[in-house]
Amino acid sequence: MTVINTKEMLLQAQAGKYAVPAFNIHNMETMLAVLETAAELESPIILAATPGTVKYTGHQVLLAMVRGAAAQFDLPLALHLDHFEDVEQIKECIALGYPSAMIDASRLPFEDNIATVKDVVAYARRHGVSVEAELGCLGGKEDDLEVDESQALLTDPYQAADFVQRTGVDSLAVAIGTAHGLYKAEPRLDYQRLEEIRAHVSVPLVLHGASGVPQARVQRTIALGVTKVNIATELKIAFAQGLKGYLAGNPGATDPRHYMQPAKAEMKKIVAAKIAMCGSMGKARDLK
Repeated sequence: MTVINTKEMLLQAQAGKYAVPAFNIHNMETMLAVLETAAELESPIILAATPGTVKYTGHQVLLAMVRGAAAQFDLPLALHLDHFEDVEQIKECIALGYPSAMIDASRLPFEDNIATVKDVVAYARRHGVSVEAELGCLGGKEDDLEVDESQALLTDPYQAADFVQRTGVDSLAVAIGTAHGLYKAEPRLDYQRLEEIRAHVSVPLVLHGASGVPQARVQRTIALGVTKVNIATELKIAFAQGLKGYLAGNPGATDPRHYMQPAKAEMKKIVAAKIAMCGSMGKARDLK
């Protein structure tokens, strides 16, 4: 299949009351770990790339790599720019052919957030690109994005309705108590707030910071209307543990084709668990 945007797959998930997992990738091996697992479980999939990942791989190299993978794996596959704050950088990627983007202006004042998102949406519409935005602000750290917990702000349901109507976004990331990175204590999610947001907003809702959140809690958010779940930190930890374990047991190893395999294997365990958590197993058939 070709690389698609996220709009149709998230609307399908919303109708089917499941979520599509969005896995952050960083190189070819992490991409393949996600796609091989998704193919085995027949799950639609979103490959998410932060500004740090796009810088690391190069804009065109990453896009070409994912397009090549799409030709190999018969899956509904989206490539999504994750937590981009630079409008011009988003536009550059869209012009190259990236099909889906998140503009994160959540740290700006409400009206400035709206103005920034409207600018990106207007540009994206001309290229058939879906747009996600965030209202409220998650604490924690992901790649180069870091927000102090004191600056975290939960999403206001009434503002969310106004925000979606005025910006025209295709999906909305909400802040209901999750955070990026590792949790120091088990997160307390505001389910009532999520219910109120869902009652006021019709577009698909996105849960960021799902790494480390107990499965039952994430599944409750899905039952309440979340249709995209972002996973990053748990994937990096598993990949690193697999790699470190192999190299510790094989200090003379020099061939990345060998030592990357156990790293992928550990990451694939997490990918499979999150696909099962989201209820997206077998849903790829509905989107082909």
